[in-house]
Amino acid sequence: MIALLGTGLLGTGFVRAALGRGEAVTVWNRTASKAEALGREGAVVAATPAEAVRGASRVHLVLIDDAAVDAVLEQLLPGLEPGAVILDHSTTAPGPTAERAKRMAAKGIDFLHVPVFMGPAQAASATGMMLAAGSEALFERVRPELARMTERIRYLGERSDLAAAYKLFGNMMIMFVVSGIADVFAMAKTVGIEATDAYTIFNDFNAAAQVATRGKRMAEGDFTPSFELTAARKDVRLMLETAAAGGGALHVLPAIAARFDAVIAAGHGADDIASVAAADVL
Repeated sequence: MIALLGTGLLGTGFVRAALGRGEAVTVWNRTASKAEALGREGAVVAATPAEAVRGASRVHLVLIDDAAVDAVLEQLLPGLEPGAVILDHSTTAPGPTAERAKRMAAKGIDFLHVPVFMGPAQAASATGMMLAAGSEALFERVRPELARMTERIRYLGERSDLAAAYKLFGNMMIMFVVSGIADVFAMAKTVGIEATDAYTIFNDFNAAAQVATRGKRMAEGDFTPSFELTAARKDVRLMLETAAAGGGALHVLPAIAARFDAVIAAGHGADDIASVAAADVL
C-alpha cells in the first residue's frame, strides 16, 4: 500500500495513475473535500497524516512549500511504518530541503526529494520528468517504483539539495518565457496586432533554441559577439518606444534594459548579448 499526502491537481493525477495500475492508495489532504473526491474513485481517505501512512511502504508528499512539508512530516511520523520510504515531490527551496533530509537521516528515516516537471495530465498518464537527489542506494531501491510514475528520471547525485535547485532552474525558465510572451502580446496590442496573430512568429522562429546555443556559450563564459550587446540594447529601446507610443507598457523589458545598461557600463558593450551573464560565470 502507498500513501499520498497532498491531493491538489498534481497529487490527484498521481493518485489516479496509481489506482489505474491497481495499487492500493490511501490519501490525505488538508482540505478534506479534495481527498474525498478520490475516495469515490477507489482511494482510501484518511483523517490525519499519521492515519494515512499506517501500513504504507511508500509515502508520497505533494505539498505546496517547505512549511507545509515540515508540518506534514511532523504529523505523519507517529504513524510511519519501519522501513517506509518518504518520497517528496514538492517544489521546495534548496537550503530547507537539505536540512530536512539531514533531520530525516538523523531519525533513521529513508527520505528522498523527487520533484517533477509535469502537470496534472502528465502525472495521471505517467509522462513528464522527475528529478531525484539524495542517497544513491535509496534511489536505486525505489527507482522501479518511480519509473512507473514518469517517462524520464534524472538522478542528480548524493547532495540532497540538488533536485530542489534544478527544479527551480526549470521553473524559473518557464516564468521568464511566459512573462516574455506577455510583453510580446502587450507590444502587439499597441501596434494593432492581435495576440493570436503575433503568436504565429513563433511557428517559424524558434526563440527557445537560444537555450541550446547561446545558453551553452554563456555557461562556458564565451561572449564572442554575433549579436553585440549595444545592438541588442538599441532593439530594446525600439521595443519600449513602440509600446509607449501606442499608449501601452511592457513589464519585463524595462528590467532587461536596466541590466543591459549596467553590463554595457561594465565594458561589455562590444561583447555578445550573452555577456549579461559575465558577472555570474566568470
